[in-house]
Amino acid sequence: MDAWVGSVIAVAGTLLGSVAGYLFQRLNAGRTERFARDERLRQERMAAYSAYAGAVMDLRRAVVSLWFLLQRTESEDPELIAAYTDADRYGAAAAASRFRVQLLANDPRLVELAAGAAAPIDSIREAADATELKAHETRCVEGVDAFIVAAGAQLR
Repeated sequence: MDAWVGSVIAVAGTLLGSVAGYLFQRLNAGRTERFARDERLRQERMAAYSAYAGAVMDLRRAVVSLWFLLQRTESEDPELIAAYTDADRYGAAAAASRFRVQLLANDPRLVELAAGAAAPIDSIREAADATELKAHETRCVEGVDAFIVAAGAQLR
């Protein structure tokens, strides 16, 4: 009888150990999957946020170049037409990057900062003089900086 009780206790202990091991493995696998998913999302956000900031800065540069060309050339100049084309291309790239930010960001404030970063660019082409141009450029750079600071805080 003592051998029988010892065998039952041994089998029950083995079963209990197997069940506990399975549960711990399952919890660990779930935790690992969540970590991997969160890390992929973080990497995707980092890529999207930096791409948007770069696109806005490229757009700013193209529009500033266009402004300088507008100051010194006629409307039919091929260089001016090329500058308009560049500004349009960079504008489309910035818009596409902003859409990606909107899809990935889980913070409405970050989406607002993204839109605010590009807003001064619309005023650059209409600048009356170099001083006003510089003010719009500064606002754009400050907007991008604010966006990057907020995005960096979210990624940490």
